[in-house]
Amino acid sequence: MTAFLPVASRAPIYARLIWALLRDERTPMGRKVLLGGALGYLILPADLIPDRIPLIGGLDDLVVVVLAVDLFLDGVPSEVLVEKLDELGIERGAFDRDVAQIRRLMPAPIRRAIRRVPQAIGLGADALRSTGLGPRVRNWITKEGSLA
Repeated sequence: MTAFLPVASRAPIYARLIWALLRDERTPMGRKVLLGGALGYLILPADLIPDRIPLIGGLDDLVVVVLAVDLFLDGVPSEVLVEKLDELGIERGAFDRDVAQIRRLMPAPIRRAIRRVPQAIGLGADALRSTGLGPRVRNWITKEGSLA
């Protein structure tokens, strides 16, 4: 764990990087929503592992944050990331080393499985879109006199 202290000391600058990427319109909305979902998981009292359990109670929160940030950064266009790193004065090599070190927290099989989540969500959204259900539900909701 002491190997991660230098990375943790740079957390404020990385928080500014993520904030800058979130505010950039070139960052895909799906990746922004992903971080919002992770934040929601942290805020909601229901967890996979209850926080009241000593030591491992916060572990699921850490895993969710690491995976969400990893997937978020994976989906940011390279040119946008490089631009924001330059704006904030973050050396690309140091950033890459820190990301690689944090990724070592997650076992490779879990990382590979989680990397498929955005694609699966996209396929689900495409399937839902092809049914034409979205406009019908929207019309039902906005219809005057609707119970919704």
